[in-house]
Amino acid sequence: MVESKSSASMPAEFGLATATFVIVASMVGVGVLTTSGYTVYFVGSNQLMLILWVLGGIVAACGALTLCELSSAMPHTGGDYIYLKAAYGPLVAFLSGWVSFLIGFGAPSATAAIGSATYLTTPLALDPSNALIIHRSIATALILMFALIHTWGRKQTAYVQGWITALKLLLLVLFMVAGLIAGRGNFSHLADRPPIDVNLLKSMMFSLVFISYAYIGWNAASYMAAEFVEPQKLLPRAILLGTLGVTALYLGLNLVYALALSAGDIRSIANDPANPLKENALAPIADLAARRLFGAGWSAPLSVAVGLMLLSSLSAYLLTGPRVIYAMAVSGHFPAIAGRLTKRSGTPGMASFLQTAVTLAFVWIGTLASLVEYATVGLSIFSMLAVGAIFVLRSTQPDLPRPFRTPGYPFTPALYLILTGALTLAAFSQRPLVSLLALVSILAGVPFYYVWKWLAGHYEVNTPTTPHPTANP
Repeated sequence: MVESKSSASMPAEFGLATATFVIVASMVGVGVLTTSGYTVYFVGSNQLMLILWVLGGIVAACGALTLCELSSAMPHTGGDYIYLKAAYGPLVAFLSGWVSFLIGFGAPSATAAIGSATYLTTPLALDPSNALIIHRSIATALILMFALIHTWGRKQTAYVQGWITALKLLLLVLFMVAGLIAGRGNFSHLADRPPIDVNLLKSMMFSLVFISYAYIGWNAASYMAAEFVEPQKLLPRAILLGTLGVTALYLGLNLVYALALSAGDIRSIANDPANPLKENALAPIADLAARRLFGAGWSAPLSVAVGLMLLSSLSAYLLTGPRVIYAMAVSGHFPAIAGRLTKRSGTPGMASFLQTAVTLAFVWIGTLASLVEYATVGLSIFSMLAVGAIFVLRSTQPDLPRPFRTPGYPFTPALYLILTGALTLAAFSQRPLVSLLALVSILAGVPFYYVWKWLAGHYEVNTPTTPHPTANP
């Protein structure tokens, strides 16, 4: 059962640990476990691959520092939707929520579920003719399981999210440490920087598209801002802790990949005439590195471990995504039913149902690779709008309380905008079809917005202007 009032508020019960775990779980997932092989293949160098991951971390940190100011000034459930509404007005805010609904959470949730199912079943050596439908069926079951957990109760949500994220981090750290001390790594693989020319620079910028996807998620906790105790203080800490910790973890994991496989090894795998998958054979880069460092006997347990890791990301996406729909419904920009909370647990049950339905649709119509490329373009466009909101709000609302102010302003957000804009242009240049599909998906929200506005008969319903009362974490 749900409450009849769409404006019912969710209690502030989550603490710093849950906020940080949500961010880490949202960031660490398919990206770091698949994209490094592609990067080395395109740029032909492990050294450049590591440099690009450092650059990706700098971009993410700039975005995170900017978001800290916005989230502390407007600590309301809904994340980017709230900031864009204040900066640009209701249409752009609606499109942000629309993009989050489809591209930001629907596609990544499907990707995490499919990836988890694929890794978990690898030791079973499934018949290729049946593997796809089995993977999709398992992914469906996983999505429904976590959707149920997150609508059942807050204590269950905090418990499950905390433990599976801790398990993910433990497994990744163990893999990283073991890889660095295994004794089979070759540091000469790092001395492979080729001469820089225009074509290589284009390849490097396009590779940042894949790396950017791995860093997406540093804003995840802001979607639940009103559900945290003292969000003005807690959110900046969680965002910085999560982003910096994940960046360090990414660099360690990619160093392990580089020590295990040279750029020549990577290209030999992709260009092997007996390999029909071409560069797609590089997706399980962690498994390829483990085989080289530890032997083939570790392949099955590592594959299961990776599958378990991806459950944490799936859980985080299904937890945070419905909060965007909820915020839109409370503002009158989405059917009011999505703003209803369950009586038993005070969670956005109907919003969770809608997000789950979209995610299941992606599972059954998309592939892992296509969903990654599709999601990156759309999210990059709106992340630039969100970061750019700091310039607008500093000008239009100079007296807005800002408990946290972005260090290095205006250079910090400007650097984020420049680099993210460049990699988005590179995506349109290298992958025009998928990029255009993402753009069309965004623009499809415009007629939906006006149709809904007409059907609703009214548009503006005030969002909360003060944080919800705090409670014990």
